Amino acid sequence: MRKSTSSAGDEGRLGEELDAVVAGARRRAFRDGDRQIDTAHLLHTLLESDPRARAAFVGGPPQVARLLGYLAQRSIGYGVQWSGSVEDSGARHQVSLRDVQSIQAAQGGAMSGWSPAAVAAMGAAAVRARARGVSHADGPDLLAALAGDPECRAVEVLRQAGVDAELLVAALDGELRQQSTA
Repeated sequence: MRKSTSSAGDEGRLGEELDAVVAGARRRAFRDGDRQIDTAHLLHTLLESDPRARAAFVGGPPQVARLLGYLAQRSIGYGVQWSGSVEDSGARHQVSLRDVQSIQAAQGGAMSGWSPAAVAAMGAAAVRARARGVSHADGPDLLAALAGDPECRAVEVLRQAGVDAELLVAALDGELRQQSTA
C-alpha cells in the first residue's frame, strides 16, 4: 500500500507515478539478478511506463525503440560488465542530505538495495520538482536527473543508443521553464 504523502513535510517524496517506476525497477533488478536498483533499471522502467518521458526524445519513437532495445539486452550481454559491481557516479555527494532523507522516508527507510547513483537521481528529481513548485517528482523530473549524471549507467545506455544526454536535459529544462512561467 502506498504511503500518504499529503502532509506539509513531504517535499521530495515520490508521487504515484514514480512509485510505480521504483516498483518496476525493483522487480527488474531482482529478475536480472542484480543486488541493487541502478539508474539503468530506473530508465528502463520509466521509458516503459511514462509516455511523457518517451515524448522528450528528439529522435522520437525510433530513438526510444533503439534505447529500449539496448536496455532489454542488459541481461543477455549488454551491461554484463556491470554484474556484481556497485554503480557510484559520485553524484550522491551533490544531493542534499534532506533530499536523500525524503526519498528514504518515501521508500520506508534506508535505501539499501539502491546504487548510490540511483539514490542521487531520485534526490535530483525531487529538487527539480521543487523548482517547478510541486511536492512530488514525476517521470520527466526523473528522466532529467538520470540524463544529467554523465557518469551513471543510464547515460552510458543513452550514449550507446545515440541519445545526446545534454540535449535531452536541455529539452526537459525548457519544459520546466515553460511550466514555471505558465
